[in-house]
Amino acid sequence: MSNQSPATDIVTDARTLGTSKILILGIQHLFAMFGATVLVPAITGLNVSTTLFFAGIGTLLFHLVTGRKVPAFLGSSFAFLGAYGLVTASGQDIPLTYSSIGVAVAGLVYLALALLFKFFGAKRVMRYFPPIVTGPVIICIGMSLAGSAINNCNTNWLVAIVAIGVVVACNIWGKGMIKIIPILLAVITSYLFAMIVDPSARALVAQKVSEAEWIGLPVIWENTGLSIFNKDLDWSMLITAIITIAPISLATIVEHIGDMCAISSTVDKNFVADPGLHRTLLGDGLATTLAALFGAPANTTYGENTGVLALSKVYDPMVVRLAAVFAVVLSFCPKFAAIIVAMPAATMGGVSLVLYGMISSVGVRNVVENQVDFTKSRNVLIAAMIMGLAIGVAYSGAIQIPIGSITISLSGMAVGALVGILMNAILPGKDYEFGVNELGDTSVCFGSRAE
Repeated sequence: MSNQSPATDIVTDARTLGTSKILILGIQHLFAMFGATVLVPAITGLNVSTTLFFAGIGTLLFHLVTGRKVPAFLGSSFAFLGAYGLVTASGQDIPLTYSSIGVAVAGLVYLALALLFKFFGAKRVMRYFPPIVTGPVIICIGMSLAGSAINNCNTNWLVAIVAIGVVVACNIWGKGMIKIIPILLAVITSYLFAMIVDPSARALVAQKVSEAEWIGLPVIWENTGLSIFNKDLDWSMLITAIITIAPISLATIVEHIGDMCAISSTVDKNFVADPGLHRTLLGDGLATTLAALFGAPANTTYGENTGVLALSKVYDPMVVRLAAVFAVVLSFCPKFAAIIVAMPAATMGGVSLVLYGMISSVGVRNVVENQVDFTKSRNVLIAAMIMGLAIGVAYSGAIQIPIGSITISLSGMAVGALVGILMNAILPGKDYEFGVNELGDTSVCFGSRAE
């Protein structure tokens, strides 16, 4: 401990605080990640208990791979919301099984990038993923999801407005932990409001909770369509899901790098150098692939928990690992999961409407804070093609490519991202250099971030 006042003490070894304070800090990290992590399965139809279990396991795996040095929590990724509920060009739903396989492959992309970072370094690799590509891709991710949020809001706009109002109020006027957990507070407030004004919502919650057991296994083994095991796979659907979903990792990898820079800045340790981006990407990718294989959402490093680090001044990664253990323990309570499953659609709609808009706003921020020069024709053309294809194809229907007996469907996001990467690689005038602009490098974060 330093000789500073208690309000500014920085704790790097939480064991000096005592057991009771350590437990409280672990619970605080649990609450910080909680609202966002359980919202993803609530929106997508994935299992809440499985999500919590693999958020905890994924975080512990990440800490193991990174030598227990980085105080990061891995929760559900909002960027991959677009990976679920996809349809083919013919209008056929892509089952969650195939979406999960696509997300698992996206996690493997992290591993490939980790190797490139190891052998070539961050500056050389990031030259092919500049803000002029990642910014428009992120903008389109949010825009493509907004319609589903509006559909949920339409079930009860009054409940949805309460959720939106709480998120806005917490972000603008909230202090301390209030500012760190606006999603959780919005869900709780809107949920309770719905229980008061909507008798059918009360009845649904009572039914779901009464039917659920107190204790149960979080991992789904039976043939339910969530886990990829014991399935007869349709290869056309499988390849379509992989090609559609894997490019989303372009945005989440950049988010991961931004989060590592933000955590480094908060803790005042250079985690980009030690343990290195190759290790943090490896840990994140393995956690995502493992989660997706068992029907849980993709994992990503959470800005919410970075905010808790800044708030508490306790930087010991052990406290974050304790939160991961709490998440695993909580995943064995199906009755708790039932409460989440019974969440009113309008509550999800209000919160997700803000989140989807924030995703697009993050893309704008990525472009602005990296000072992308739109007086250059190459930058205008790259952004135009990414957004034109991503949104245009989404409206007109996926592009179908028959290859023998297999038909591959390419979504707007997949086409836009791939075209953007290719155009940036081919066109002259690349001027982005990772590591020069710290503000720009940390400008990609789909969750909350402490100011």
